[in-house]
Amino acid sequence: MNELAPLATLGAADFKSAYKPIWCPGCGDYTVLSSLTKALATIQRPPHEVAVVSGIGCSSRIPAYTSCYGFHGVHGRALAAATGLKVARPDLTVIVTGGDGDGYSIGGNHFMHACRRNVDMTYIVMDNHVYGMTKGQASPTTEPDWDNKLSPGGTGIRAFHPLVIALAAGANFIGRGFSGDPNGTAAIIAQAIRHPGFSFVEILSPCITFRPEQKGWKEIVRAAPVDPTDDPALAARRIMTDDGFNIGVLYAGHRNPYPARVGLAERSVAELEREFEL
Repeated sequence: MNELAPLATLGAADFKSAYKPIWCPGCGDYTVLSSLTKALATIQRPPHEVAVVSGIGCSSRIPAYTSCYGFHGVHGRALAAATGLKVARPDLTVIVTGGDGDGYSIGGNHFMHACRRNVDMTYIVMDNHVYGMTKGQASPTTEPDWDNKLSPGGTGIRAFHPLVIALAAGANFIGRGFSGDPNGTAAIIAQAIRHPGFSFVEILSPCITFRPEQKGWKEIVRAAPVDPTDDPALAARRIMTDDGFNIGVLYAGHRNPYPARVGLAERSVAELEREFEL
């Protein structure tokens, strides 16, 4: 018998679809997509063993730009769909992509409970502090004094702090990347995918169309001055005093993931149906 040929090493290009991204020129999501495909090449799981789920928004187009299985869901419900998928198909690597509007506004409830359930999947949020696809409204992470045509003088509403919420709700891995550092971001995403339980990665992804001042982020972001911790109390103190521009893995916990299957049903569907017969 002939020996089986070794499997070819997968590269980032193997995880890209034939569709050309249509984001605005200069959008950070281009390099986030690149980081994601580089991370998947690092993991070396073939595309048919990976599912990318999204909701609505600029960043939620990502599933169509990969060669993996993809599901483009409704606004704010990506985590709900991904949770069902992972529990039903624990053999798959499940990745969820979205933005600050989709994830923290209409999807905020699902975000908290996905952290709490700790299902083994990775949530990547491209945060640009604005609703880019719908022409520049303030999002949950927008600074309260950001002056624009839709909110003259700013909203006056305190910005949502996703990393604090993620830690308090029970996420097992918390990291932050920057789209201007594609290789560093790819490394963080790969760590997040490999870490058991619910992993949350915030990626600062400038929207220079509606927030051109975010071009200055590249001068502000910096490597986090501390090593990752598995102590939630220490992580809480670090994250609460964080200015939003420290990059790296900020928390890596040891909670056991939600079990994909807790055992076989003791009764058949037919038996259950008979209980409801009139």
